[in-house]
Formats: sequence, C-alpha cells, structure tokens
Amino acid sequence: MNERSTLGFGLGLRSEYYHQILEQDPAIDWFEIISENYLVGGGKALYFLDAIRERYPLVMHGVSLSIGGPHTIDHDYLRQLKLLAERVNPLWISDHLCWSRGNAHHLHDLLPLPFTRESLLHVAARVHLVQDVIQRPLVLENVSAYVQWAESTMSEATFLRELSELTGCELLLDVNNVYVSARNQGFDAWQFIQELPPERIRQIHLAGHSDYGHYLIDTHDQPIADPVWDIYARTIEHLGPRATLIERDDLFPPLNELLTELEKARTVAARRLVAAPCA
Repeated sequence: MNERSTLGFGLGLRSEYYHQILEQDPAIDWFEIISENYLVGGGKALYFLDAIRERYPLVMHGVSLSIGGPHTIDHDYLRQLKLLAERVNPLWISDHLCWSRGNAHHLHDLLPLPFTRESLLHVAARVHLVQDVIQRPLVLENVSAYVQWAESTMSEATFLRELSELTGCELLLDVNNVYVSARNQGFDAWQFIQELPPERIRQIHLAGHSDYGHYLIDTHDQPIADPVWDIYARTIEHLGPRATLIERDDLFPPLNELLTELEKARTVAARRLVAAPCA
C-alpha cells in the first residue's frame, strides 16, 4: 500500500474556506494547495497554511511551471517551490503537461503541446531538470484542450506513457479534463484512460465544466457532471484505489456542497471496488 491507495478523498484548499476548515475540522482526508498562492514571505495565506498543515496532509499543485514551453526553466521559481515543499512536506508535487509561456510573455493559460517525438524529448529533459531540484518525481496532469496540433504523431495517452517511462515522472489523471477534451476533439475518453499506465497514476482530479452544446469549457465552477462521475466509476474499477480530489476554482458554493460531492466520490469508489477489487 502507498499514498495513491491510502490517502483517500481530498479537496482543493481555497481561501474562501479557511475559517470553516479550522472551526469545523470537516471530514476531508487531505488538501491540495495551489503552490503559487503560497510563494510569499509571510502573511495571512501562510498563517492559514501552517494551521491547516498541522491537521491535514497536503500535496502541492502548480500552475506556472510551463514544462513544455520553449523558454528556459525558471530556476528562481524552482527554488521557491523547493522552499515551500520544505515548509509543508507535501506527499507529492504536481503541475500540468502544457506550456503557458514564450520567451518573454506569460499567457495565463494551460496550452496543449504537439505530441511529437521532438516534443517528448524536450519535455523529458525539462522534467529531469525539475526532478533534480525538487528531489522527487514530478506528477503531471493532462490538461483540457479544444483543438489538436496538426503536427502530432502520437496520442496524448501515448505521450504521457512514454514520458513517464523516460523520466520516472508520475501522472495526475484529471477525469473531467479527459471528458472535456474528448467531447471537443471527438475521441473516446474511456479508451484514453485505458491507454495510460495504471502503475504511474498517482492521483485523480474531479471537477465541473460548462456545456455550451457543441463544445465544453473547463471552468471548474460547476458541480461534477454525470458523465464525469460515470467515467470516474469505471476508472476506479480499472485502476483500484487512487487518491481522489475535487477541484473548485470559481462560483464557490457553501462548503457543505463540496463535502456532499466528496462523499459521493467515496460512495462511487467503494461500490466499484467491492464489485471489482484492485488486482
């Protein structure tokens, strides 16, 4: 047994819920922090982070590494990331398989990569560099995408599998992102998940999206949709227990609504694991 099968069910830590968490000690197994929110020298954010860290396990999730970008890796950012990790002792550190910067500008979005051999080797070299600094495997998440690169010569799932083989990195499977990308691009979400290496999947994300009929937008501001729950159920039956987290990034509901979704995730997983125990 390891963290991927024993950590349980977590919630993205957001400032809107700081006081309730400390006052109520809700039944949440762990929290995932957005790393960039705490790369500061002091203040309210770190005060609450330290207090919550005393009660709950934490993992770190970044949004600005831009692992696939053409720019030089930001060593000052990595230094800050390592210092934060020393402070909170996260169970793992994750970011996204994407690019969000050119050489001069930060685009404030998580943009998909071309899935080519050249891109694979470029990203692998950068993953090795990051892992050398943080001294642990980097965990990379599949992003939601609305179009594909014409240059791609392999599927995203194949790219992720080969990247993990080349670097030892692990994977964060965002089930909502798979569903959003599959609907927008016309591929099979379940086939995507089956093509990933099960032993490399460290964590699962669940989140909501906005449905505009002909396309979906990954807004993280809605309840988890029924098709995403269905895919999650099949995924847990396929993978066995995995640390599962619910993300909410806007239109924040009362904490009890998120706790209800978290309890649903527990129930869905328990039912599927009884039906098909982990191999």
